[in-house]
Amino acid sequence: MTTPPFSDPTSAELAVVSDQLGRPVRGVVGIAARCICGNPTVVATSPRLPDGTPFPTFYYLTHPAATAAMSTLEATQVMPELAALLDDEDVAAAYLAAHRAYLADREQFGEVGEIDGISAGGMPTRVKCLHALAGHALAAGPGVNPIGDEALARSTWSSDKCRCDDPGAAVRGAEARGA
Repeated sequence: MTTPPFSDPTSAELAVVSDQLGRPVRGVVGIAARCICGNPTVVATSPRLPDGTPFPTFYYLTHPAATAAMSTLEATQVMPELAALLDDEDVAAAYLAAHRAYLADREQFGEVGEIDGISAGGMPTRVKCLHALAGHALAAGPGVNPIGDEALARSTWSSDKCRCDDPGAAVRGAEARGA
């Protein structure tokens, strides 16, 4: 299994992600998904942060509109409905495969004993964090993570429509600052 293609982050993109998160980025190894305008939407993060902290969330959703949409779903009690989908054997099998794919992607950047076998979002048996599941779905593409795909489908956010304040401005601004 190979990691979905993603680009190495530029200093300008890291500045955009820092702005999106409201804090400095940590351990970013790639831009795993982008807004239609080109701004980062999902980053791939090292399984061990520079300070040595284990970090299981390899695919990290950063786009403010996407994270807000996932927060809205969580606040409106959609997670139990999505968890109930795991009662279907086919969905459960696909979710287990998504868990394994996630681990394989992350392990290409190092194995960290403290998080061995732990992916994100509750995989493979629970639905715990829609942000992580949507991030994985966006990075891996449709059909890999059924719960992430369903969360995206139920949300008000779409990767097909830019919801950045000014499409491309964040990256252009960071580049102009020399970041």
